[in-house]
Amino acid sequence: MYDNELADITAARRGNTAAFTRLVEAYQSPVYNLAYRMLGNGGEAEEAAQETFLRAYTQLATYRLGRKFSSWLLSIASHYCIDLLRRRRLTWLSIEDDEAPAEALASAELGPEGTMLQTEQEQTVRKMLGTLPPDYRLPVVLRYWHDLSYEEIAEATHSTVSAVKSRLFRARAMLADRIGQFQVAADG
Repeated sequence: MYDNELADITAARRGNTAAFTRLVEAYQSPVYNLAYRMLGNGGEAEEAAQETFLRAYTQLATYRLGRKFSSWLLSIASHYCIDLLRRRRLTWLSIEDDEAPAEALASAELGPEGTMLQTEQEQTVRKMLGTLPPDYRLPVVLRYWHDLSYEEIAEATHSTVSAVKSRLFRARAMLADRIGQFQVAADG
């Protein structure tokens, strides 16, 4: 939330496009990053982000003022991405973040061998996450990359906190199983 968010939401609801533009500018990175992690393609993520903001603009009257705006917006983005994934049956996820200067600095400090090892680990995690069904992948992305609480994830996915906890538990179990399979394959 930024300082004038509520004022911008109220003004945008009344048709003030400049206020809505400020909302877009404030949330374009989180929306794009979520779409990129879900879809794994920069071009598709840009289109998904644009569609998210278009839908948000047309549905702004349905936004409840007591609710966290970012959760509402990420909910629109996540549902759109899940619909795309279901339509094309693609199960690929990229966890790389184009806007990660701290990670870039950290990898520079690792040296060539450390950077290579980190890249291999990221590729392995990306492959394993890509095997999760979208309904399990989304809570993982929202929890571990967007740092949303269980309540915020439940709100964004239109489910209950217990359903979120269950999906996260099952997703972690699936990932642990895949890590075990990967380690056995790597050792054998």
